[in-house]
Amino acid sequence: MSDLLKNIDARTRLAGTNKLEILLFSLGADPRTGRRETFGINVFKVREVMRTPAVTAAPEMPSSVEGMVSLRGTLVPVVDLAKYAGVGLDAKREIMIVTEYNGHTQGFLVEAVDTILRLDWSQMRVPPQMLAAKLGGLVTAVTELPNGELVMMLDVEKVLSETTGYDDDHLFKGIEPIENPEATVLYADDSSVARNQIARTLDVLGVKGIVAVNGRMAWDELQKLAIVADSTGRKVKDLVGVVLTDIEMPEMDGYILTKKIKSDPRFEGVPVLMHSSLSGMSNQQLGLSVGVDEYVPKFEPQRLSSTLRRLLSKGNSNAAAA
Repeated sequence: MSDLLKNIDARTRLAGTNKLEILLFSLGADPRTGRRETFGINVFKVREVMRTPAVTAAPEMPSSVEGMVSLRGTLVPVVDLAKYAGVGLDAKREIMIVTEYNGHTQGFLVEAVDTILRLDWSQMRVPPQMLAAKLGGLVTAVTELPNGELVMMLDVEKVLSETTGYDDDHLFKGIEPIENPEATVLYADDSSVARNQIARTLDVLGVKGIVAVNGRMAWDELQKLAIVADSTGRKVKDLVGVVLTDIEMPEMDGYILTKKIKSDPRFEGVPVLMHSSLSGMSNQQLGLSVGVDEYVPKFEPQRLSSTLRRLLSKGNSNAAAA
């Protein structure tokens, strides 16, 4: 099983090329259809795959949280993805995928892992609205294998938010509004949890938001803003103060979106703030190499609000000086 993830460092070089590799896994039979569906998780976020060790149960935890294990001296919470998703409840979860998000490590129990698939983000499609609503936003993207089988990417951030309580009200306390009624942020993220948290942060700041579910949609919104700016004799930076983008998104990732913004003179002066659970220094450095102005980890509204305040105030002062 260790061969499955060997040379994982080399895989990080895919970042910035609009490509990714996903680890395919199954949770068991869906009780509604009897089928074993295939799911995927970005390899960037996988530390290792192992046989499920003995799990120590913890009291007063959500039903899908099995407990914790000790990995090389570190206590790691364990989430049963089958229980969380409501599928494969009769299957043995003998495999644990160890992942890292925002510097936090956790294990996900699954029935089996299959292989690693390399593909372009443009091959990852936003799920139909009906499917997204039915699954409660749990699936962020869908891709099709050569044999016609569909692979669903799970919103791991949603799983973690609902099993660990990242999105608590206290995270937003003390954030003061910005005294700029025209301040606007265009934000792109495929995770419904992340979008909701960004929207809450902007609401507390008193800042307008334009939402997109991926980089392609954000780019389309910027094209519309460019047309409005041109027709009114203004600059795009007068209409949108900051572009806030995730890294991993179907159809167009945050790196490619940033490259397109920074190479287009119409968007001169519009800062790009990268907002991701890929918190490693290599990802931050790659973001800087494609023109990202600043980087803020996800699920930290205080840091996000202070950075937005600074960038929006800077843009406002520049506009006043002009």
